Amino acid sequence: MDKDHLLTELYAISNVPSVIWIDENNMIARPAASEFGTDTFTEITGISRETHMQQVRDWVRKGVLPDDASYSVPDLSEEEVQARLHFRIAAHLRREGREEEAGAHFDRAAELAPLDFTIVRASMPLRGGDPFGEEFFELYQKYLDAGAPFHGIPRASSSN
Repeated sequence: MDKDHLLTELYAISNVPSVIWIDENNMIARPAASEFGTDTFTEITGISRETHMQQVRDWVRKGVLPDDASYSVPDLSEEEVQARLHFRIAAHLRREGREEEAGAHFDRAAELAPLDFTIVRASMPLRGGDPFGEEFFELYQKYLDAGAPFHGIPRASSSN
């Protein structure tokens, strides 16, 4: 578990799921992509794991990377950086039992990056919410309405 969200900052991850392929030399072989390793969420997303899993098999068995492996993920925006800092402060304050102060930072993080699942959805259980409840589905609908923005390799279509 990445309780301080360092990996989401290091790899500019804003939505889940995100998969980053790291090779045997600890180098990024394929940057963040919205991929699934199971079909757990296929009913909600319409996305099967099979295309991704075949890409993984081709990489492992044949050394073949997908065409999108050279995609350059842009840096986080200033607002996204600020949101992550507020999230980190909030998580720290929550661990210290300072719930009211933590809440203010969770709120500010969500204002700065309202469609960032690693912030907004991740804060749901920390604030007593259900990350698969009504609040999540409202967030997911806003995300879809905004064109499903993903900080990483863009998904070609939701039928993959």
